[in-house]
Amino acid sequence: MTLIKSISGIRGTIGGPSGENLTPPDVVKFTTAYVRLIAPRTQGRRPRIVVGRDARISGRLVADLVEGTLLASGADVIDVGLCTTPGTEMAVITKHADGGIIITASHNPRQWNALKLLNADGEFLSAAEGQEVLALSEEEGFDYPAIDGIGRVEERTDYNDEHIRRVLELPLVDVEAVRRRRYKVVVDAVNSVGGVVMPRLLRELGCDVVELNCAPTGEFAHNPEPLAENLREISAAVVREKADLGVVVDPDVDRLAFISEDGTMFGEEYTLVSVADYVLSERPGNTVSNLSSTRALRDVTRQHGGRYYASAVGEVNVTTKMKEVGAVIGGEGNGGVIYPELHYGRDALVGTVLFLTWLTRRGMTMTQLRATYPAYFASKNKIELTPEIDVDKALQEVKARYANENVNDIDGVKIDFETSWVHLRKSNTEPIIRIYTEARSTEEADALAQRFIAELREYANNTL
Repeated sequence: MTLIKSISGIRGTIGGPSGENLTPPDVVKFTTAYVRLIAPRTQGRRPRIVVGRDARISGRLVADLVEGTLLASGADVIDVGLCTTPGTEMAVITKHADGGIIITASHNPRQWNALKLLNADGEFLSAAEGQEVLALSEEEGFDYPAIDGIGRVEERTDYNDEHIRRVLELPLVDVEAVRRRRYKVVVDAVNSVGGVVMPRLLRELGCDVVELNCAPTGEFAHNPEPLAENLREISAAVVREKADLGVVVDPDVDRLAFISEDGTMFGEEYTLVSVADYVLSERPGNTVSNLSSTRALRDVTRQHGGRYYASAVGEVNVTTKMKEVGAVIGGEGNGGVIYPELHYGRDALVGTVLFLTWLTRRGMTMTQLRATYPAYFASKNKIELTPEIDVDKALQEVKARYANENVNDIDGVKIDFETSWVHLRKSNTEPIIRIYTEARSTEEADALAQRFIAELREYANNTL
Protein backbone atom coordinates (compact mmCIF):
# COMPACT_ATOMS: atom_id res chain seq x y z
CA MET A 1 0.00 0.00 0.00
CA THR A 2 1.39 3.40 -1.00
CA LEU A 3 1.01 6.33 1.35
CA ILE A 4 -1.74 8.66 0.08
CA LYS A 5 -0.75 12.31 0.26
CA SER A 6 -3.47 14.79 -0.60
CA ILE A 7 -5.49 17.79 0.55
CA SER A 8 -7.20 15.33 2.90
CA GLY A 9 -3.92 14.72 4.75
CA ILE A 10 -1.28 12.01 5.01
CA ARG A 11 -3.06 8.68 5.06
CA GLY A 12 -1.91 5.07 5.09
CA THR A 13 -2.17 1.65 6.67
CA ILE A 14 -0.36 0.89 9.91
CA GLY A 15 2.76 -1.28 9.71
CA GLY A 16 4.94 -2.45 6.85
CA PRO A 17 7.85 -0.71 5.13
CA SER A 18 8.39 2.98 5.86
CA GLY A 19 7.65 5.21 2.91
CA GLU A 20 4.91 2.86 1.75
CA ASN A 21 2.68 2.83 4.83
CA LEU A 22 1.99 5.04 7.84
CA THR A 23 4.93 3.88 9.98
CA PRO A 24 6.66 5.68 12.90
CA PRO A 25 9.36 7.21 10.65
CA ASP A 26 6.65 8.53 8.33
CA VAL A 27 4.69 10.07 11.21
CA VAL A 28 7.85 11.79 12.47
CA LYS A 29 8.82 12.99 8.99
CA PHE A 30 5.48 14.57 8.13
CA THR A 31 4.90 16.04 11.59
CA THR A 32 8.33 17.68 11.47
CA ALA A 33 7.58 19.08 8.03
CA TYR A 34 4.28 20.46 9.30
CA VAL A 35 6.01 22.32 12.15
CA ARG A 36 8.48 23.73 9.66
CA LEU A 37 5.53 25.10 7.66
CA ILE A 38 3.84 26.66 10.69
CA ALA A 39 6.86 27.98 12.64
CA PRO A 40 7.73 30.92 10.34
CA ARG A 41 4.22 32.30 10.88
CA THR A 42 4.54 32.68 14.66
CA GLN A 43 6.97 35.64 14.71
CA GLY A 44 9.68 33.95 16.72
CA ARG A 45 7.58 32.33 19.43
CA ARG A 46 6.98 28.60 19.72
CA PRO A 47 4.05 27.35 17.61
CA ARG A 48 1.03 26.14 19.61
CA ILE A 49 -0.53 23.04 18.04
CA VAL A 50 -3.76 21.26 19.03
CA VAL A 51 -3.71 17.45 18.78
CA GLY A 52 -6.88 15.33 18.79
CA ARG A 53 -7.68 11.79 17.71
CA ASP A 54 -10.53 9.41 17.04
CA ALA A 55 -10.81 6.07 18.86
CA ARG A 56 -9.22 3.79 16.29
CA ILE A 57 -6.81 1.22 17.70
CA SER A 58 -3.63 2.89 16.44
CA GLY A 59 -4.72 6.34 17.61
CA ARG A 60 -2.82 6.46 20.89
CA LEU A 61 0.34 5.13 19.24
CA VAL A 62 0.24 7.73 16.47
CA ALA A 63 -0.73 10.51 18.90
CA ASP A 64 2.30 9.78 21.07
CA LEU A 65 4.57 9.92 18.03
CA VAL A 66 2.99 13.18 16.88
CA GLU A 67 3.20 14.80 20.30
CA GLY A 68 6.81 13.78 20.82
CA THR A 69 7.78 15.05 17.39
CA LEU A 70 6.00 18.37 17.95
CA LEU A 71 7.83 18.88 21.25
CA ALA A 72 11.16 17.88 19.71
CA SER A 73 10.53 20.33 16.86
CA GLY A 74 10.03 23.20 19.27
CA ALA A 75 6.21 23.37 19.30
CA ASP A 76 3.91 23.53 22.31
CA VAL A 77 1.04 21.05 22.42
CA ILE A 78 -2.60 21.35 23.48
CA ASP A 79 -3.79 17.76 23.75
CA VAL A 80 -7.57 17.42 23.48
CA GLY A 81 -7.34 13.62 23.50
CA LEU A 82 -10.30 11.66 22.21
CA CYS A 83 -12.00 14.32 20.15
CA THR A 84 -14.00 14.63 16.95
CA THR A 85 -12.55 16.22 13.83
CA PRO A 86 -14.89 19.24 14.11
CA GLY A 87 -14.15 19.47 17.85
CA THR A 88 -10.41 19.60 17.19
CA GLU A 89 -11.00 22.26 14.54
CA MET A 90 -13.02 24.28 17.04
CA ALA A 91 -10.30 23.90 19.68
CA VAL A 92 -7.75 25.46 17.32
CA ILE A 93 -10.04 28.47 16.92
CA THR A 94 -11.10 28.98 20.54
CA LYS A 95 -7.67 28.35 22.04
CA HIS A 96 -6.04 30.69 19.50
CA ALA A 97 -3.58 28.01 18.42
CA ASP A 98 -1.37 28.20 15.35
CA GLY A 99 -2.58 24.92 13.90
CA GLY A 100 -3.78 21.44 14.65
CA ILE A 101 -3.26 17.79 13.80
CA ILE A 102 -6.22 15.42 13.78
CA ILE A 103 -5.29 11.74 13.96
CA THR A 104 -8.01 9.95 12.07
CA ALA A 105 -8.56 8.08 8.83
CA SER A 106 -12.22 9.15 8.85
CA HIS A 107 -14.34 6.45 7.15
CA ASN A 108 -11.41 4.16 6.25
CA PRO A 109 -11.27 0.70 7.90
CA ARG A 110 -9.48 -0.07 11.17
CA GLN A 111 -6.03 -0.73 9.67
CA TRP A 112 -5.82 2.86 8.38
CA ASN A 113 -4.83 6.06 10.13
CA ALA A 114 -3.93 9.55 8.99
CA LEU A 115 -2.67 13.00 9.91
CA LYS A 116 -5.15 15.74 8.99
CA LEU A 117 -3.34 19.07 9.10
CA LEU A 118 -5.01 22.36 10.10
CA ASN A 119 -4.08 26.02 9.83
CA ALA A 120 -4.62 28.71 12.49
CA ASP A 121 -8.27 29.08 11.42
CA GLY A 122 -8.96 25.43 12.27
CA GLU A 123 -9.32 24.62 8.57
CA PHE A 124 -7.49 22.12 6.38
CA LEU A 125 -4.32 23.30 4.69
CA SER A 126 -4.66 24.59 1.16
CA ALA A 127 -3.34 22.53 -1.74
CA ALA A 128 -0.28 24.81 -1.95
CA GLU A 129 0.42 24.44 1.77
CA GLY A 130 0.00 20.70 1.51
CA GLN A 131 2.51 20.58 -1.31
CA GLU A 132 4.94 22.61 0.79
CA VAL A 133 4.63 20.10 3.64
CA LEU A 134 5.37 17.27 1.21
CA ALA A 135 8.40 19.11 -0.16
CA LEU A 136 9.72 19.85 3.34
CA SER A 137 9.26 16.22 4.33
CA GLU A 138 11.71 15.16 1.61
CA GLU A 139 14.46 17.57 2.74
CA GLU A 140 17.23 16.19 4.90
CA GLY A 141 19.46 17.87 7.44
CA PHE A 142 16.83 19.64 9.57
CA ASP A 143 18.31 20.68 12.93
CA TYR A 144 15.97 20.02 15.84
CA PRO A 145 16.14 22.47 18.77
CA ALA A 146 18.48 21.85 21.69
CA ILE A 147 17.15 21.17 25.18
CA ASP A 148 16.11 24.76 25.95
CA GLY A 149 14.20 24.99 22.70
CA ILE A 150 11.94 21.96 22.99
CA GLY A 151 8.23 22.50 23.43
CA ARG A 152 5.95 21.69 26.35
CA VAL A 153 2.48 20.29 26.78
CA GLU A 154 0.34 23.31 27.69
CA GLU A 155 -2.70 21.29 28.70
CA ARG A 156 -4.46 17.98 28.38
CA THR A 157 -8.16 18.67 28.25
CA ASP A 158 -11.47 17.24 27.09
CA TYR A 159 -12.95 19.61 24.53
CA ASN A 160 -16.13 17.68 23.74
CA ASP A 161 -18.37 19.44 26.28
CA GLU A 162 -17.23 22.85 25.04
CA HIS A 163 -18.00 21.85 21.45
CA ILE A 164 -21.49 20.69 22.48
CA ARG A 165 -22.10 23.92 24.41
CA ARG A 166 -21.17 26.12 21.46
CA VAL A 167 -23.34 24.09 19.06
CA LEU A 168 -26.39 24.35 21.31
CA GLU A 169 -25.94 28.12 21.66
CA LEU A 170 -26.32 28.74 17.92
CA PRO A 171 -29.24 31.13 17.23
CA LEU A 172 -30.95 28.74 14.77
CA VAL A 173 -30.93 25.86 17.28
CA ASP A 174 -34.25 25.78 19.16
CA VAL A 175 -33.21 23.67 22.14
CA GLU A 176 -36.45 24.06 24.08
CA ALA A 177 -38.67 23.13 21.14
CA VAL A 178 -36.64 19.98 20.50
CA ARG A 179 -36.70 19.08 24.21
CA ARG A 180 -40.50 19.32 24.25
CA ARG A 181 -40.68 16.88 21.35
CA ARG A 182 -38.78 14.20 23.35
CA TYR A 183 -37.49 12.27 20.37
CA LYS A 184 -36.43 8.67 20.74
CA VAL A 185 -33.15 8.28 18.84
CA VAL A 186 -30.93 5.29 18.09
CA VAL A 187 -27.25 6.25 17.70
CA ASP A 188 -24.66 4.17 15.83
CA ALA A 189 -21.16 5.60 16.38
CA VAL A 190 -19.20 2.59 15.02
CA ASN A 191 -17.32 2.28 18.35
CA SER A 192 -15.36 5.50 17.94
CA VAL A 193 -15.39 8.98 19.44
CA GLY A 194 -18.96 9.63 18.28
CA GLY A 195 -20.03 7.20 20.99
CA VAL A 196 -18.71 9.67 23.55
CA VAL A 197 -20.13 12.83 21.98
CA MET A 198 -23.39 12.11 20.16
CA PRO A 199 -25.37 10.50 23.03
CA ARG A 200 -24.27 13.37 25.28
CA LEU A 201 -25.44 15.96 22.71
CA LEU A 202 -28.79 14.25 22.16
CA ARG A 203 -29.51 13.92 25.87
CA GLU A 204 -28.86 17.65 26.23
CA LEU A 205 -31.68 18.01 23.69
CA GLY A 206 -34.01 15.91 25.83
CA CYS A 207 -33.84 12.84 23.61
CA ASP A 208 -34.33 9.27 24.79
CA VAL A 209 -31.13 7.73 23.42
CA VAL A 210 -30.58 4.09 22.51
CA GLU A 211 -26.85 3.49 22.11
CA LEU A 212 -25.58 1.13 19.41
CA ASN A 213 -21.83 0.61 18.91
CA CYS A 214 -21.03 3.56 21.17
CA ALA A 215 -18.12 2.12 23.20
CA PRO A 216 -15.00 3.98 21.92
CA THR A 217 -12.88 0.84 21.53
CA GLY A 218 -11.81 1.42 17.92
CA GLU A 219 -13.05 -2.06 17.03
CA PHE A 220 -15.43 -0.96 14.30
CA ALA A 221 -18.63 -2.99 14.46
CA HIS A 222 -19.09 -2.71 10.70
CA ASN A 223 -17.53 -0.99 7.72
CA PRO A 224 -17.38 2.60 9.01
CA GLU A 225 -18.53 4.31 5.82
CA PRO A 226 -22.17 5.28 6.55
CA LEU A 227 -23.74 3.64 3.51
CA ALA A 228 -26.98 1.63 3.44
CA GLU A 229 -25.28 -1.76 3.12
CA ASN A 230 -23.31 -1.08 6.32
CA LEU A 231 -26.28 0.10 8.39
CA ARG A 232 -28.66 -2.86 8.51
CA GLU A 233 -28.21 -3.21 12.29
CA ILE A 234 -29.34 0.32 13.13
CA SER A 235 -32.15 0.18 10.56
CA ALA A 236 -33.55 -2.87 12.36
CA ALA A 237 -32.99 -1.25 15.76
CA VAL A 238 -34.94 1.90 14.84
CA VAL A 239 -37.97 -0.21 13.95
CA ARG A 240 -37.58 -2.56 16.94
CA GLU A 241 -37.23 0.34 19.41
CA LYS A 242 -40.10 2.28 17.79
CA ALA A 243 -37.70 5.21 17.54
CA ASP A 244 -38.36 8.47 15.75
CA LEU A 245 -35.06 8.29 13.91
CA GLY A 246 -31.55 6.88 13.84
CA VAL A 247 -28.34 8.93 13.83
CA VAL A 248 -25.19 7.53 12.25
CA VAL A 249 -21.72 9.09 12.33
CA ASP A 250 -18.37 8.00 10.95
CA PRO A 251 -15.32 7.43 13.21
CA ASP A 252 -14.30 11.10 13.43
CA VAL A 253 -17.86 12.53 13.41
CA ASP A 254 -17.68 14.83 10.40
CA ARG A 255 -20.16 12.77 8.36
CA LEU A 256 -23.81 12.34 9.32
CA ALA A 257 -26.56 10.04 8.07
CA PHE A 258 -30.12 9.56 9.29
CA ILE A 259 -32.42 6.54 9.43
CA SER A 260 -36.17 7.19 9.12
CA GLU A 261 -38.73 5.80 11.56
CA ASP A 262 -39.56 2.91 9.21
CA GLY A 263 -35.92 1.77 9.07
CA THR A 264 -35.21 3.20 5.62
CA MET A 265 -32.28 5.47 4.85
CA PHE A 266 -33.21 9.15 4.87
CA GLY A 267 -30.38 9.39 2.36
CA GLU A 268 -26.87 10.55 3.20
CA GLU A 269 -27.10 13.03 0.33
CA TYR A 270 -30.20 14.54 1.92
CA THR A 271 -28.55 15.35 5.25
CA LEU A 272 -27.16 18.56 3.77
CA VAL A 273 -30.26 19.19 1.65
CA SER A 274 -32.60 19.17 4.65
CA VAL A 275 -30.32 21.24 6.88
CA ALA A 276 -29.85 23.75 4.05
CA ASP A 277 -33.62 23.93 3.61
CA TYR A 278 -33.92 25.03 7.23
CA VAL A 279 -31.01 27.48 7.20
CA LEU A 280 -32.18 29.07 3.94
CA SER A 281 -35.69 29.51 5.36
CA GLU A 282 -34.15 31.71 8.07
CA ARG A 283 -31.02 33.09 6.38
CA PRO A 284 -31.55 33.36 2.59
CA GLY A 285 -28.35 33.15 0.57
CA ASN A 286 -26.08 30.97 -1.51
CA THR A 287 -25.01 27.35 -1.06
CA VAL A 288 -22.06 25.20 -2.12
CA SER A 289 -21.50 21.46 -2.39
CA ASN A 290 -19.00 19.39 -4.33
CA LEU A 291 -19.41 17.98 -7.82
CA SER A 292 -20.31 14.52 -6.47
CA SER A 293 -23.30 15.81 -4.49
CA THR A 294 -26.99 15.62 -5.31
CA ARG A 295 -28.82 18.09 -7.54
CA ALA A 296 -31.42 18.40 -4.81
CA LEU A 297 -29.35 21.09 -3.04
CA ARG A 298 -29.41 23.17 -6.21
CA ASP A 299 -33.18 22.77 -6.43
CA VAL A 300 -33.79 23.70 -2.78
CA THR A 301 -31.44 26.68 -3.01
CA ARG A 302 -33.29 28.04 -6.02
CA GLN A 303 -36.63 27.60 -4.25
CA HIS A 304 -35.35 29.95 -1.55
CA GLY A 305 -34.09 32.50 -4.08
CA GLY A 306 -30.41 31.70 -3.63
CA ARG A 307 -27.67 30.57 -5.99
CA TYR A 308 -26.02 27.17 -5.92
CA TYR A 309 -22.32 26.66 -6.70
CA ALA A 310 -20.28 23.46 -7.16
CA SER A 311 -16.68 22.92 -6.05
CA ALA A 312 -14.08 20.22 -6.48
CA VAL A 313 -14.30 17.35 -3.99
CA GLY A 314 -12.52 17.93 -0.68
CA GLU A 315 -13.52 19.98 2.32
CA VAL A 316 -10.94 22.70 1.69
CA ASN A 317 -12.29 23.15 -1.84
CA VAL A 318 -15.85 23.47 -0.56
CA THR A 319 -14.93 25.99 2.15
CA THR A 320 -12.84 28.04 -0.27
CA LYS A 321 -15.82 28.27 -2.65
CA MET A 322 -18.17 29.06 0.24
CA LYS A 323 -16.06 32.04 1.26
CA GLU A 324 -15.77 33.17 -2.35
CA VAL A 325 -19.56 33.28 -2.89
CA GLY A 326 -20.62 34.11 0.69
CA ALA A 327 -22.53 30.86 1.17
CA VAL A 328 -24.68 30.61 4.31
CA ILE A 329 -24.54 26.80 4.30
CA GLY A 330 -22.59 24.19 2.38
CA GLY A 331 -20.94 20.84 2.57
CA GLU A 332 -20.61 17.53 0.81
CA GLY A 333 -23.14 14.92 -0.22
CA ASN A 334 -21.42 12.33 1.97
CA GLY A 335 -23.28 13.74 4.98
CA GLY A 336 -20.88 16.60 5.63
CA VAL A 337 -22.59 19.80 6.83
CA ILE A 338 -20.53 23.02 6.96
CA TYR A 339 -22.21 25.86 8.84
CA PRO A 340 -19.90 28.90 8.80
CA GLU A 341 -21.71 30.66 11.66
CA LEU A 342 -19.87 28.21 13.93
CA HIS A 343 -16.81 27.22 11.85
CA TYR A 344 -15.73 26.20 8.36
CA GLY A 345 -15.62 22.45 8.81
CA ARG A 346 -17.90 19.44 8.32
CA ASP A 347 -19.60 18.93 11.65
CA ALA A 348 -22.07 16.14 12.49
CA LEU A 349 -23.03 17.84 15.76
CA VAL A 350 -24.12 21.01 13.96
CA GLY A 351 -25.92 18.95 11.34
CA THR A 352 -27.81 16.98 14.00
CA VAL A 353 -29.09 19.95 16.02
CA LEU A 354 -30.11 21.99 12.97
CA PHE A 355 -31.87 18.96 11.50
CA LEU A 356 -33.79 18.21 14.71
CA THR A 357 -34.86 21.84 14.96
CA TRP A 358 -36.17 21.70 11.38
CA LEU A 359 -37.92 18.36 11.91
CA THR A 360 -39.59 19.83 14.99
CA ARG A 361 -40.69 23.00 13.24
CA ARG A 362 -42.11 21.08 10.29
CA GLY A 363 -44.03 18.79 12.66
CA MET A 364 -43.38 15.81 10.41
CA THR A 365 -42.05 12.30 10.65
CA MET A 366 -38.77 11.52 8.93
CA THR A 367 -40.46 9.86 5.95
CA GLN A 368 -42.86 12.78 5.56
CA LEU A 369 -40.00 15.30 5.55
CA ARG A 370 -38.00 13.24 3.07
CA ALA A 371 -40.97 13.18 0.70
CA THR A 372 -40.89 16.98 0.46
CA TYR A 373 -37.56 16.92 -1.41
CA PRO A 374 -36.83 16.17 -5.09
CA ALA A 375 -36.51 12.45 -5.71
CA TYR A 376 -33.01 11.73 -6.96
CA PHE A 377 -31.28 8.37 -6.63
CA ALA A 378 -27.54 7.91 -6.43
CA SER A 379 -25.26 5.01 -7.27
CA LYS A 380 -21.79 5.10 -5.71
CA ASN A 381 -19.21 2.72 -7.14
CA LYS A 382 -15.45 2.39 -7.13
CA ILE A 383 -12.68 0.58 -8.99
CA GLU A 384 -9.43 -0.46 -7.31
CA LEU A 385 -6.33 1.03 -8.89
CA THR A 386 -3.08 -0.70 -9.81
CA PRO A 387 0.19 1.00 -10.90
CA GLU A 388 -0.19 0.06 -14.57
CA ILE A 389 -3.51 1.88 -14.95
CA ASP A 390 -3.29 5.28 -16.65
CA VAL A 391 -6.31 6.90 -15.02
CA ASP A 392 -5.68 10.36 -16.45
CA LYS A 393 -5.62 9.01 -19.98
CA ALA A 394 -8.88 7.11 -19.44
CA LEU A 395 -10.59 10.24 -18.05
CA GLN A 396 -9.38 12.27 -21.02
CA GLU A 397 -10.89 9.69 -23.37
CA VAL A 398 -14.24 9.99 -21.56
CA LYS A 399 -14.10 13.77 -21.72
CA ALA A 400 -13.39 13.70 -25.45
CA ARG A 401 -16.22 11.27 -26.21
CA TYR A 402 -18.77 13.46 -24.38
CA ALA A 403 -17.44 16.85 -25.48
CA ASN A 404 -20.91 17.83 -26.76
CA GLU A 405 -22.47 17.37 -23.31
CA ASN A 406 -22.21 19.67 -20.26
CA VAL A 407 -18.74 18.63 -18.99
CA ASN A 408 -16.93 19.93 -15.89
CA ASP A 409 -13.28 18.91 -15.46
CA ILE A 410 -12.18 20.86 -12.36
CA ASP A 411 -12.02 17.54 -10.50
CA GLY A 412 -11.91 14.45 -12.68
CA VAL A 413 -14.74 14.50 -15.20
CA LYS A 414 -18.39 15.26 -14.48
CA ILE A 415 -20.95 14.98 -17.25
CA ASP A 416 -24.39 16.53 -16.71
CA PHE A 417 -27.15 15.00 -18.80
CA GLU A 418 -30.71 16.33 -18.83
CA THR A 419 -32.08 14.05 -16.08
CA SER A 420 -28.91 12.46 -14.73
CA TRP A 421 -25.17 12.93 -14.21
CA VAL A 422 -21.97 10.95 -13.75
CA HIS A 423 -18.79 11.99 -11.93
CA LEU A 424 -15.54 10.08 -12.42
CA ARG A 425 -12.51 10.93 -10.28
CA LYS A 426 -9.52 9.56 -8.45
CA SER A 427 -10.12 9.43 -4.69
CA ASN A 428 -8.14 11.73 -2.37
CA THR A 429 -8.23 9.12 0.39
CA GLU A 430 -7.99 5.67 -1.21
CA PRO A 431 -6.26 4.08 -4.24
CA ILE A 432 -9.49 3.92 -6.24
CA ILE A 433 -11.50 5.62 -8.96
CA ARG A 434 -14.92 6.73 -7.75
CA ILE A 435 -17.85 6.48 -10.15
CA TYR A 436 -20.82 8.43 -8.80
CA THR A 437 -24.07 8.73 -10.72
CA GLU A 438 -27.47 10.24 -10.00
CA ALA A 439 -30.76 9.82 -11.84
CA ARG A 440 -34.53 9.72 -11.38
CA SER A 441 -34.50 6.04 -10.36
CA THR A 442 -32.09 3.61 -8.73
CA GLU A 443 -32.16 1.41 -11.82
CA GLU A 444 -31.23 4.30 -14.10
CA ALA A 445 -28.42 5.43 -11.78
CA ASP A 446 -27.02 1.88 -11.55
CA ALA A 447 -27.22 1.39 -15.31
CA LEU A 448 -25.44 4.69 -15.93
CA ALA A 449 -22.69 3.67 -13.50
CA GLN A 450 -22.18 0.29 -15.16
CA ARG A 451 -22.06 1.93 -18.57
CA PHE A 452 -19.22 4.24 -17.52
CA ILE A 453 -17.36 1.50 -15.65
CA ALA A 454 -17.36 -0.45 -18.92
CA GLU A 455 -16.13 2.59 -20.82
CA LEU A 456 -13.33 3.19 -18.32
CA ARG A 457 -12.23 -0.43 -18.67
CA GLU A 458 -12.22 -0.02 -22.43
CA TYR A 459 -10.10 3.14 -22.30
CA ALA A 460 -7.69 1.61 -19.79
CA ASN A 461 -7.18 -1.45 -22.03
CA ASN A 462 -9.23 -3.64 -19.69
CA THR A 463 -6.70 -3.25 -16.83
CA LEU A 464 -9.33 -1.80 -14.48
